[in-house]
Amino acid sequence: MRPSKRKPDELRRVSFERAVSMYAEGSCLIKFGHTHVLCTASVEDRVPPWLKNQGRGWVTAEYGMLPRATSERTRRESTAGQQSGRTQEIQRLIGRALRSVVDLQKLGERQITIDCDVLQADGGTRTAAITGAWVALHDCIQWMRARDMIGDGVLKDQVAAVSAGIYAGVPVLDLDYAEDSEAEADANFVMTGSGGIVEVQATAEKEPFSQERFDELMQLARKGIKELIALQQLTVA
Repeated sequence: MRPSKRKPDELRRVSFERAVSMYAEGSCLIKFGHTHVLCTASVEDRVPPWLKNQGRGWVTAEYGMLPRATSERTRRESTAGQQSGRTQEIQRLIGRALRSVVDLQKLGERQITIDCDVLQADGGTRTAAITGAWVALHDCIQWMRARDMIGDGVLKDQVAAVSAGIYAGVPVLDLDYAEDSEAEADANFVMTGSGGIVEVQATAEKEPFSQERFDELMQLARKGIKELIALQQLTVA
């Protein structure tokens, strides 16, 4: 039995709230159970120096956790003077996930930055961030289209992410912290609306796991992402 009493293939309750920031060109507050992430999208009429005069844009991301997003207060990384390796890894993952569904040529020489701030963490913050960031990105691109800054076709597809792992010997979908901290294996899956795989991160925490077990996790992830893609569509409809 899962601590949350969910079925092995059941997501936590997921909700999206759009336009939660009065200043950002696109924003979304996503909730995966008790994990809450605020995603904001900001557009700038410039690109990184290494991309100048190439006729294409860029999509990047930043990720952070509020000091009291967890059960005990954690020090702000800005106070420490540097980002942790975990933070850098996650924000690069979010950026890669979003760029996989954007036509950078059609974006033009502009940069969209997605800020993902974890308000409350109960496992799966990176997967929630990616899934909510797509909604913020969608709304940012719609904002740009409404002002004739870009044409059609900039956003090529949807993208969402979910975790899956082996808990108490059973493959389960969308791990919360209680499961993640005790999992025998855990994985994060990033996929597009059309079913393409963007990235898979999988780790055996105790004993190595078999290909058959991995295939079960992949099946769970595909089911979960299909549901998340449908929720995104309902949100932006």
